[in-house]
Amino acid sequence: MLAKSSTELVRQQNSALVLSVLRRHGRLSHTELSETTKLSSGTVSAITADLERHAIIEKIEQQAAAGRGRPRVLFGQRRDCGFVIVVVISSDLIQYSLVDYAGTLLDRFTEGRQENSAQAFAAAIRAALERLISRSSIDREQVLLVSFSSKGLVSAEKPLLVWSPMLGGEGIDFRIVLGQGWNARTLLNNETLLVAKALQQRQNPALPALAAVSLGHSIGLGIAKMRPGGETEISAPNFGHMLHIPSGALCRCGARGCIEAYAGFYAVLRAAFEVPLDTIPAKIVPLAEVDKIAGKARQGNRMAGFAFRQAGIALGNGLSRLLSLHGHMPVFITGPGMRYYDLLSQGVEEGLAQTQVVKLSGMPRLEVAADEPSLVFEGHLGLAFSFIDQDIIAQRAPLQAAGE
Repeated sequence: MLAKSSTELVRQQNSALVLSVLRRHGRLSHTELSETTKLSSGTVSAITADLERHAIIEKIEQQAAAGRGRPRVLFGQRRDCGFVIVVVISSDLIQYSLVDYAGTLLDRFTEGRQENSAQAFAAAIRAALERLISRSSIDREQVLLVSFSSKGLVSAEKPLLVWSPMLGGEGIDFRIVLGQGWNARTLLNNETLLVAKALQQRQNPALPALAAVSLGHSIGLGIAKMRPGGETEISAPNFGHMLHIPSGALCRCGARGCIEAYAGFYAVLRAAFEVPLDTIPAKIVPLAEVDKIAGKARQGNRMAGFAFRQAGIALGNGLSRLLSLHGHMPVFITGPGMRYYDLLSQGVEEGLAQTQVVKLSGMPRLEVAADEPSLVFEGHLGLAFSFIDQDIIAQRAPLQAAGE
């Protein structure tokens, strides 16, 4: 029995490897799968035959470029094997996307946020999900996973949003938000964690570890590290609400002296106009207003320039703590605030340079990563399909055992 269990575990791991390689590289031939996975030709044949028999992958014939000779036989995911819904929650908008099992975007729309309570928030999401599947003519049962992301503090154990900038400490369990009638797995992740996941996927295997910092209304941090076995460990420490200055400026979370209270958009606005530090922060500062402050800073306005320098120092001090705890790693700056990095960079480096870890190991690589929305979406799909593939393979194992 033990030998049989071990054999089945190896078979599941190899099947998951084949599916992950197809996701990373697209359609591949039998030979290419064997070369990329380092599995024997016979093992690849057995796995692909099994996955094809269970309608998880399919064969596609590709005609030779010259139009002569036998067509190449390629393997790829069956698009109708199941579907994923991605829900990206931001301060003022919620974006809904429907993706098939091959990773093809089928439908997408965005709705404004008007709710002011957790109950209204949940009702709006349920209505939008019903609209998404209705206009795409699929059944709920075909949706394998719904992946949510948000700014704020997310539980590591369950899909629970513990705190968010818009709803505060009114905790939201997204399994309840989804409601009855859905059999889909539910995921919830911090948005910047997904950015780190996507950057790691793009950089792999060049970087053993990296950090992503998202600048905007909120300040987010995601960390991606490669484990010895090749798997990625991702996390999202509550960076924006780490203490920067004791008893300092009032933050949106209600505490005083947080990094976000000096580096968020509302913090830049408050410093530029010399507003008292105990003023209750605005939930959202229009980007156009921050653009005006940035324009003044670039023209030499003293207080506008000070606001961005102060934000940069807060970020640099926070990043120095990150390096002290997690080791030296490159840092990617993303989010809508990256457009002001020319005004922030001097302060960031100044804040980093004040600490021993940088004096000993040198300044970390600091790089701007454009198009945060694309990174968030890539991170969603990377995590979602890793869970779905594991679920499909695990569900198939009892059927195989019964037939043996």
